[in-house]
Amino acid sequence: MASSSLKVGAVVITMGNRPDELRALLDSVAKQDGDPVQVVVVGNGSPVPDVPEGVRTVELPENLGIPGGRNVGIEAFGPSGRDVDVLLFLDDDGLLAHHDTAELCRRAFAEDPKLGIISFRIADPDTGVTQRRHVPRLRASDPMRSSRVTTFLGGANAVRTQVFAEVGALPDAFFYAHEETDLAWRALDAGWMIDYRSDMVLYHPTTAPSRHAVYHRMVARNRVWLARRNLPAVLVPVYLGVWMLLTLLRRPSRPALKAWFGGFREGWATSCGPRRPMKWRTVWRLTRLGRPPVI
Repeated sequence: MASSSLKVGAVVITMGNRPDELRALLDSVAKQDGDPVQVVVVGNGSPVPDVPEGVRTVELPENLGIPGGRNVGIEAFGPSGRDVDVLLFLDDDGLLAHHDTAELCRRAFAEDPKLGIISFRIADPDTGVTQRRHVPRLRASDPMRSSRVTTFLGGANAVRTQVFAEVGALPDAFFYAHEETDLAWRALDAGWMIDYRSDMVLYHPTTAPSRHAVYHRMVARNRVWLARRNLPAVLVPVYLGVWMLLTLLRRPSRPALKAWFGGFREGWATSCGPRRPMKWRTVWRLTRLGRPPVI
């Protein structure tokens, strides 16, 4: 398929509390080269601020969380987003740094029919620095190196909509944290590939994920759900044991550790949704890509 024929849409979820940043993001999307990018803004339990003409909006009566809000945005483009070929997912306080990002996405997906997801590079708008945690691989010291990866960044990515049609949407129940890895593992298990592209840049202010009050509980609970849903049974305790050790080595505060263990228990005590363990050849693929599913 020629890159010029690929239709691109964008999903942005907002709590309505960053109207200036949202407008700047939408302006950066409107300036993309090539055919216009269709945009849907989802008000996640809040009204949507004023948006430019042509931008569609959906206002939800309650906050469905990040994956839930993004899933509503996907369905706004038809079942599994089928009205477009590619969907961009962009944080409402981000900004596309260059005018050619949508065209680079079209070209990448057209040239590689097995490419399912692209993870953008996130850079601070003032310093240009990319935080290590924003490079979705273990060898993250050089953020300027593009590569195949095993997961992606939730607020700065592009997904071929055929992936959603084949493996399903983001897991609504996760609400926040690890929903991207859940989708990534399912996509990889279905034979799709994921690329990290350093030349596709979203400017985003440097922040710490732990600024969210629910961070430690959600991270632990969803980590358990992620393993229970996707890993072969023998790898579940290995994966979760490694992450418990890493958490303890980071020496979180007592309240943070209490929240983490509360979430860990919740992950075992509550339903994780449908279990579809990945094939062993997918485990091997993840290992060859540098991130075996035990870390």
